[in-house]
Amino acid sequence: MSTEPTGMPDTNSQTSPRTSQEEAAPRQKRSLRLTMTSRLRAYFFAGVLITAPIGLTIYLAWLLIDFIDKQVMPLIPVRYNPETYLPFSVPGIGLALLLITITLIGALTAGFVGRLILRVGEAVVNQLPVVRSVYGAVKQIMEAVLAQQSNAFRQVVLVEYPRKDCWVIGFVSGATTGEVQARTEAQVINVFIPTTPNPTSGFLLFVPGEDLVYLDMSIEQGIKMVVSGGIVAPAWSEGQGRKVKARPRKQLPEPVSDEAAAAQPERR
Repeated sequence: MSTEPTGMPDTNSQTSPRTSQEEAAPRQKRSLRLTMTSRLRAYFFAGVLITAPIGLTIYLAWLLIDFIDKQVMPLIPVRYNPETYLPFSVPGIGLALLLITITLIGALTAGFVGRLILRVGEAVVNQLPVVRSVYGAVKQIMEAVLAQQSNAFRQVVLVEYPRKDCWVIGFVSGATTGEVQARTEAQVINVFIPTTPNPTSGFLLFVPGEDLVYLDMSIEQGIKMVVSGGIVAPAWSEGQGRKVKARPRKQLPEPVSDEAAAAQPERR
């Protein structure tokens, strides 16, 4: 018997390429969509990394200037106040006047008359019970930090704290003097240990000089590392800076067994 062609197309041979193309098209669209999404996400985070530091810096600077202007501008007489004549407010006038006033006070106290007025003012303040304590403490801190001859906070060190093999970043504030040094056997150093993320708070340690590990990083780099919780670390290579010889570890005596202790002669 002869078989006649039925006129039916061969579905396996004709539709399989179309089917594969139809299946590949959604895959390409999905991959393209994922690629565009990943690129947009990368662009967004790159924009955040660029604009966030600039925006926060401008915002904090604006808050500081606005705060100083609000405190200083009401003290200016009305006829000398620029905002009385200008139809708009000029930010930064209060800050500029504050800087000029502080500079003029410093220039006046450098002379004989200024020093005389300063001594009289301090004599009056020293007669007040509570104010003299606050004034004396603030004056000592400001002189220690701002004086040009001071070496306070000029070196970053590592301190083994709070236990062995644990280290914290500290800032050397000077050599210990007075009763604290007189009552300690070793020569100790004043080390300020800041807290994270607020480096303005912390505690003071008196550490022997041989127990400190001096670092080559600057004070600014050390503060950034403390504030960021260790995320922002200064770049450093193995051959950079001075090489510090590791301190030998103290070897603890080996425990003596009961038999060995009994065999040892009794000390009188």
